[in-house]
This record gives sequence, structure tokens and C-alpha cells, in this order.
Amino acid sequence: MRIAIVTETFVPATDGICTRFAKMVVELKKLGHEVIVISPDLGIDEYEGIPVFRMDTLTFPLYGSRPWGVPSRKIKYILKAFKPDIVHAVNPFFMGTSAVRYAKQLNLPLITSYHTHMPNYLDHYKMPLLKPLLWEYIRFWYQPSDINITVSQTLLEELNQQNIETVGVLPSGIDLDNRHPKYFDQALYDQLTFNQTDKKLLVYVGRLAAEKDLDQLRVIFDHRDDICLVIVGDGPERENLEALFEGTPTTFLGFLHGEELSKAFATGDAFIFPSISETYGLVISEAMASGLPVFAAKNGPTLEQITDKETGFIFESRNTESLMTALKQLDNPLLLEKVRIAALKQAESHSWNNATRSLLDYYDLTLEAYQRNQSIALQETINF
Repeated sequence: MRIAIVTETFVPATDGICTRFAKMVVELKKLGHEVIVISPDLGIDEYEGIPVFRMDTLTFPLYGSRPWGVPSRKIKYILKAFKPDIVHAVNPFFMGTSAVRYAKQLNLPLITSYHTHMPNYLDHYKMPLLKPLLWEYIRFWYQPSDINITVSQTLLEELNQQNIETVGVLPSGIDLDNRHPKYFDQALYDQLTFNQTDKKLLVYVGRLAAEKDLDQLRVIFDHRDDICLVIVGDGPERENLEALFEGTPTTFLGFLHGEELSKAFATGDAFIFPSISETYGLVISEAMASGLPVFAAKNGPTLEQITDKETGFIFESRNTESLMTALKQLDNPLLLEKVRIAALKQAESHSWNNATRSLLDYYDLTLEAYQRNQSIALQETINF
């Protein structure tokens, strides 16, 4: 199958979408498919032997830390030259809308996938009144596809409630070679706990942005003096967060890659994830695979990964009492170990190969829907 993946972000950027599709395009190639990627210009022309076509970019004031691809007619000519069997528009919001437009113009089978829940972001940026308009915009760009999928059952139900027909959930995978307890690094642990043996280390990995709710972790240090925090990642809120956490035993490591990131995931007593804006939260599964029990804020997609006190610990977002009650489990080593083992077992059942085969099933479903839609359109033409 010839597959054109058009995505709003790709490697070397670092987020859940990049991780997911960096792994999946490699698996697709291994399975014998011919793949191209069209993405914003992030400085690469190929990835693991897969051509990457770079589109012009710009930045927005609210999100100056990352470039956004610009809608472009170039995408039409790339699709015409490649002649794909299917076009996959990943999270079409800005540049990706060109994939939707030109796939339909060129009469190509089209699948869209919804990953980033932009309407929820408006609450964090104090623009909730724009939600109806944003939903209308999203509907406009997703309804032309032959099928639409998303990344959690919770999100699937919400999209269908918004009259954006969504047929399934794309499972995620985990890089089980690079997310593993073997990467625990005692020297790094000692460094991040400031060589104090009575401290416990909480780890966060992810983008530093308002919607990640990291500011609510500051209260931990008002209630406990035995916890250190390491924050891995970067983003528009880094400077504000560094100021907020100044004077606390918190270390900001910025973006990490390769073995350094593997060590960061595995080196701690627990992983903490306060965001409720996630559509899936891949880092939760990565932390589980790395051998860390996870403390996460309650939301639908998170509850699809974690059962409280069985495979992780859940607290209510923006609720200090709930957060501190959950963190009391750090003092219960037997329960922590039980949860850690159960979470690790759950994580080990995932692989990128299996996730990619599920994606291929959705591609087959897209082709079937495309043929059905073509037949309906032909019949309507005849009747007219």
C-alpha cells in the first residue's frame, strides 16, 4: 500500500503524536508498505529511510516554542506525484487542512485521526467562549474524510456527541526496548535527590504548557519536605514554572533524547502527571513500562490506562487534599511495589507492531468506506 501521512508535527519535535507516528511509519515500512510523511519544516528530509516533505512554517505568540506548518498547495503536487492509495491527515488543524482539501480534490481515500483536544485548551488560555466556533471549525475539516478515528474511548464518545462521526480508537504502543526498568541510574537518582537518602523522587516528562497543569504541583512542597521533583521537557511555560518552583527541590532538565530520556523515565520513585487535557497520555504508559508507579489526575483517557490502587494512583485535578492523600501511598512500599508490578505487566502487553497492524485495519476500513461513498455518489449522479 502507498501511504501518505500528513501531520501537523513530526520528529525531531517531542510529543505524543511525534512518538506515535515515528514508530508507526517505521513499522509500516517493515511490513512492506511505501510511506511518505508531509510535515512542518523541522530540518529533516528523511526518517529511517522514509521521505519527509517539509512545509513552510510560522509561529504563534501563544505557542512560540514550536513551528506550525502553513497550509500549502505544495501538498497537492506531492500527492499527485506520489499517487497514494490512502491519505492520512493526522490531527488536521492548520497545515493538515490542505491534506483534507487536496485529497478530496484528487478523489483519494482519506482517513483523519483526532489527537489533540484543542477545545479543552481554550479553558487554560481563558478563551472558553470560543469553544462553539472551534468545534464548528473542527467539524468542517473532519467531516469530509471517509472515516475518522481517535485515541481514546472517552474522546470517541465526545466527538460523536459533537456530530463528528468517529468509528474507532487507535491503540498506542510502547518502545519496550527503551522504556524499561533496566535504565534506572543510581548516580542520576542521587543527583536529583541532592544526595539526601531520606528523599523520594517524583518524575514528570512532557511539554511545559499551561494545559499541562504543572503549577498545581507546587503545593506538594507546602505539605511535605521529603519529596524532590524532576521536570523533563520544555515549552512556553518553562520560565514561569522555574520562577514558581524556585526555592524547592525541583530540577528542570529540558528536552532529553535517547538513553538520557530512558534513564529519566526509569529513575525515580514514582511518575506524576497532573494534566487533564490529554487525549491519551502516552507518557503514562511509558512510565509504567519503565517501572514507575504513576500518580495521575483523573480524566477519561487516563482512567482508560489506570485503575486506582491497582495499576496506578488517581487524584482529583486542582484538589490539594486529593493530591496529598494520593501521595501518602509513597509511604506504603508494599502497595507501591504491587502497583508497579501490575502496571509493568500491563505495559508489556503493548507493542508498536500490534498498534500499527490496528492502524492498517483502519486503512482497510477507509478503503471500504471510500468505495462505498463512490458508489453512492455515482448512484446519486445517475438518479439526478
